[in-house]
Amino acid sequence: MNFNRGKRSNEDLIEIYKSLVLPRQIEEKMLIYLRQGKISKWFSGYGQEAISVGCTLALDSDEFIMTMHRNLGVFTSRDIKLQRLFSQFQGKANGFTNGRDRSFHFGSKEHHIVGMISHLGPQLGIADGIALSEKMRGSGKLALAFTGDGGASEGDFHEALNVAAVWDLPVIFVVENNQWGLSTPSNEQFRCKQFIDKGIGYGMEAIQVNGNNILEVIDSVTSIKENLKSDPRPVLLECVTFRIRGHEEASGTKYYPKGLVEQWTEHDPIQNFEQYLLDEKVLDADSCETIKKELTVHISDEFSHALSEPSIEVDPEKEIMDLFKPHEFIPCVIEKETKELRLIDAIAEALDLALAKHPDLVFMGQDIADYGGVFKATDGLSTKYGKERVRNTPLCESAILGAALGLSIKGHKAMVEMQFSDFVTCGFNQIVNNLAKIHWRWGQNADVVIRMPTGAGVAAGPFHSQSTEAWFFHTPGLKIVYPSTPEDAKGLLLASFEDPNPVLFFEHKFLYRSLSASVPTGYYTTEIGKARQVSVGNDVSIITYGLGVQWAEKAATAFDGVDFDIVDLRTLMPLDFESITASVKRTGRVLILHEDTMNGGIGAELSARIAQDLFERLDAPVERCASLDTPVPFAADLENAFLANNRLIDSLNRLLEY
Repeated sequence: MNFNRGKRSNEDLIEIYKSLVLPRQIEEKMLIYLRQGKISKWFSGYGQEAISVGCTLALDSDEFIMTMHRNLGVFTSRDIKLQRLFSQFQGKANGFTNGRDRSFHFGSKEHHIVGMISHLGPQLGIADGIALSEKMRGSGKLALAFTGDGGASEGDFHEALNVAAVWDLPVIFVVENNQWGLSTPSNEQFRCKQFIDKGIGYGMEAIQVNGNNILEVIDSVTSIKENLKSDPRPVLLECVTFRIRGHEEASGTKYYPKGLVEQWTEHDPIQNFEQYLLDEKVLDADSCETIKKELTVHISDEFSHALSEPSIEVDPEKEIMDLFKPHEFIPCVIEKETKELRLIDAIAEALDLALAKHPDLVFMGQDIADYGGVFKATDGLSTKYGKERVRNTPLCESAILGAALGLSIKGHKAMVEMQFSDFVTCGFNQIVNNLAKIHWRWGQNADVVIRMPTGAGVAAGPFHSQSTEAWFFHTPGLKIVYPSTPEDAKGLLLASFEDPNPVLFFEHKFLYRSLSASVPTGYYTTEIGKARQVSVGNDVSIITYGLGVQWAEKAATAFDGVDFDIVDLRTLMPLDFESITASVKRTGRVLILHEDTMNGGIGAELSARIAQDLFERLDAPVERCASLDTPVPFAADLENAFLANNRLIDSLNRLLEY
């Protein structure tokens, strides 16, 4: 292994050596503690330390790094206090996640690190968002994201690289090519000879380095970094290495061919660099041994301090409270003057006002710039605010949602428009596992609004007409808003941009141009989490939302002498159960109406809660009215028969006759 010291002094080389040895010494200790039951799991970076350490040392301390399983060297090279790191490994309160997540599944804004989730790929899209922020602000900084030869098989890899290339984002994608994905060799992961062969497909520069040569890694990343200052763009950096130990300790390495570990041990990054320093008379054997002993003592002391910390105190209320970043709703003065607006116009007006109020707000979505989006909600905004802030995106839902989170980490607000809510499946993981959990896991909020044109009634078939809100209702950490009037659409959307948490904002496509109403002019917000009392009555409660509100109001006119109490939920999460309770107590008869299919719909949860908490106030079983348990059909007659509205009168009659 050839090392090029360049202009580095002996002191520089010694500091690099210490940085390289520290994660190895920690790992050797952790393997002992694992066997002693003092930690529960360990993912080994043994033999790959030069990549993590080299990349980190080459970057500025305020440049963000997205880490993976084997990047202990990033955390140690960013000078995280070892006691706190070890507290994290042990699930102690002093760790970064309050015992809610393990090992390196955490981030730290203080140290400019965003840790992984187990799904391996989503952090690459986050790097895009952070790099986009750096580019928009002209900081000259970059983002760096790690992935492995296995993780690079995921769609997130393609999406993130494609977006970065299209937008010329200053991000380094580091592939730690350690030859194996758990027990699967590379020839069963991909057919190209090497990862740099992928670069041309993205129109991206690709560089391959010896990932076990610490100086080569540092020099390569340093060179890329300097180049990107004047020419922002993504670079694919392949670091060739080998994973000496198992994917994690329980999996072992029995699947390795005989002699492979011994072959790669000869390329060990620490042994080779140490020998180089000995040959160059930078260190002698005694000095090397002294450094290792001092580090071992320090590691043992810090681990002992972490071990002596008390166990986590269980507080269910705190667990729930920490789902969201605290946000105080401050009502705005609503103008008395109104104007007639369609639902789509109210949304467009809110988008315009939000961009004007929040200078760091960025809109992203397919065809939302010059074209104005398929429903024209963003028409004219790119001309008014610029294409930096109103950005067309490739068809890469996962990467764009990840980029929105990356923008939030850098202090931006972000909005992503799903062309149709049905397409959100392509970014599902980012929403339910990254955006929803990140504040609860390590205190980082996701200041992201996802607009979701939804619903049937427009003869668009099974892939453009689904009601998707129930998919997310089950996931803690998301706010779900679903207005039914133009006034609420404007006020709730503006409130969603004020809220620093992830908000899924559902907009019914059928109502876009079919529903008009008087809407206050100017800027105002409507509180998230509060239902709207559509009408007050004493005979029957209809609990509904979205298009169901229009159905309920029309159905009420078909019954002479029946006093309907109609509640428009407006917000599905957090749920205003107080308003539901008040309605049930007024009437004693409840119908829950939604456009979504029956099985597993939100109505099932509402019915269960009413039956559990308000059983003695009921004069009849809770009635549910929902659409058929089939996909949404295309033909108009089939679609009409599918929709809940087709059965609403019958459902009300059953309830009244009980």
